[in-house]
Amino acid sequence: MEKTIQTVRLGSIYIGGFVESHFALDGGAMFGVVPKVMWQKLLKPDEENRVPMLANLFYVKVGEYQLLLDTGLGDALSEFDRKVYAPRGESNVGPALTALGSSPEEITHVVFTHLHTDHSNGAFVGNPDDPDLRFPNAKHVVQKDEWEDAVNPNERTGAVYLVPRLQKIEQNGRLELVDGDVEIVPGVTVRKTGGHTRGHQGVEVRSGKERFVYYADIIPTRFHLKGPYVAAVDLFPLDTMKFKRAFLKDCCDDRTIVGFDHDTEVMFGRLVQKEKWMDVVPVDTVTVPA
Repeated sequence: MEKTIQTVRLGSIYIGGFVESHFALDGGAMFGVVPKVMWQKLLKPDEENRVPMLANLFYVKVGEYQLLLDTGLGDALSEFDRKVYAPRGESNVGPALTALGSSPEEITHVVFTHLHTDHSNGAFVGNPDDPDLRFPNAKHVVQKDEWEDAVNPNERTGAVYLVPRLQKIEQNGRLELVDGDVEIVPGVTVRKTGGHTRGHQGVEVRSGKERFVYYADIIPTRFHLKGPYVAAVDLFPLDTMKFKRAFLKDCCDDRTIVGFDHDTEVMFGRLVQKEKWMDVVPVDTVTVPA
């Protein structure tokens, strides 16, 4: 397990990025209509057509508040989960938070971009059939539409929404539903995007004119900056493309840092406009050994 922590500062706001877990996903699912002959040059698939993925998480400290943006894959995995995601090693969330000067008990807000297993299951610990909350004192923030779809999955989404586990959040009184764009704490705003799921949201962190944006599975890797590179699992791919067209142009400046949730090489980056596409330049960060 990668133990390196990368950090950036936006004024007084401190952001730490770390690798929560290593796993794999089907390459066709990640790249949608893009032919394998093209995407396999970007990420080499294994013998089962799976490509390597990371669960990159972001810790944000704003004054008295400590937020975690998504929770990764975690350890409370069934045998079915392990077959689907092929995780390597244990979750790094505990050691990483310790290195950042925090702990699961000190997290005040868990902000879910959406509730797919690789973004939400790290919120649980212990027996996957009856897990405990890993962040017992945190508000767990999710869009109302996302929660409704997650606890009422259909044939297409049933495998990625683990209903009994998610219901633990509500049962413990830690669920906070939001509807649309909402400032969670001073300087940290969620913005509903749709696209990947009906209730998918991004997170924007601002300090003065400096900004960090995390739009999770709208742009899971730097390769997905290109408009047609949209995952096959996106429920509303045209909405994903529409949002990317507007969002990426808005982020192409030297005051915006973009976080990538699944990229294996770039965790923090700045966008640069090329002739036809956007490109990403990794941001130099302070590196703290975990």
